[in-house]
Amino acid sequence: MTIIKDKTVVVAMSGGVDSTVAAALLSDQGYRVIGVTMKLWDFEEVGGNINHESGCCSISNINDARIVCDKLGIPHYVVNLSRPFSDAVVTDFVSEYLHGRTPNPCVLCNTKIKWENLLTKIDEFGAQFVATGHYARVEYSNVEKRYRLFKGIDSNKDQSYALWGVKQEALAHTLFPLGEMTKPEARKVAERFGLRIATKSESQEICFVPDDDYRGFIRRNAGDKIDKIKTGKLVSRDGEIMGQHEGYPFFTIGQRRGVGKGMTTGFGKKMYVTDILPEENVVILGEEKDLLKSGLHASRLNLIGINKIKNDKSYLVKIRYNDNGEEASVEQLDENHIRVMFSSKRKAITPGQSVVIYDGDEVIGGAIIEEAII
Repeated sequence: MTIIKDKTVVVAMSGGVDSTVAAALLSDQGYRVIGVTMKLWDFEEVGGNINHESGCCSISNINDARIVCDKLGIPHYVVNLSRPFSDAVVTDFVSEYLHGRTPNPCVLCNTKIKWENLLTKIDEFGAQFVATGHYARVEYSNVEKRYRLFKGIDSNKDQSYALWGVKQEALAHTLFPLGEMTKPEARKVAERFGLRIATKSESQEICFVPDDDYRGFIRRNAGDKIDKIKTGKLVSRDGEIMGQHEGYPFFTIGQRRGVGKGMTTGFGKKMYVTDILPEENVVILGEEKDLLKSGLHASRLNLIGINKIKNDKSYLVKIRYNDNGEEASVEQLDENHIRVMFSSKRKAITPGQSVVIYDGDEVIGGAIIEEAII
């Protein structure tokens, strides 16, 4: 990472270890650092977290960020982005489930909130850059005249998958101080700076679903739409009615746990959700082998380091966050759509999730999965 002295950077601070270390490192390198905590959600509206004990917008985490900034001698501000967050992320989250899809809200939050919305505010702080605690790297290519995105060197913490939607103009103003280090190294940095959050545990849940009960969240936030989803059928791939379910939005492709709850009959073998038909309020069940697909179609393509995908080249393609990826051919159909065909069949390709394309450690781009190809 190139160090530019006497420049101002806004660090998105959640109160966790990674964003704290990002702020400490940049301050130590000579940047003028401003800590900004984004208020994304009101827990009174979320429900299910009566004591406000967790989540990036909790009072305790905001206070942790403020204490860290005081320790580092940098200013701290809280920016209320709850309205754009609700409009762009939460509304999409509920809508996708109501359409029988499985969204990835972190991708949308990174694209629409942490960069697009926060970037519009850096001029108010007299800043030139935004920094986060993501484990990823960004570099400028003099050949392509574009900014390129790479995996973080810590394979256990690499977060490049969730950053595929960040645009060129945003990457031009982005710093990732943790991209060249591992999580244990980050904790050691926090200890070196005497920061109290050095041993703080990581949050695993979706930030606006702090009790991890996404079904309850959908029920509370879908309005009268959820009332229109009556008890539906669990159906085998051969059309046999196997039982009833309490609403298709509460299922995802590849799900096995809880599938048999509403079944009145079965095949004496493990059953998985293989398809969701929202128009019919039907959830289709099959065997594990029925989840294997050859490829996918995806939309909302965003390319990062290149202008166009090379159709004669093989890429490593991931279809979920915790995915090692699979070699695949990628055909760019137009500026917004791609077709991906894998070298071997992939399990549980899920509409609504992100498909991310890699060339080695570089993120070429990504898109939203629309449908699997048999």
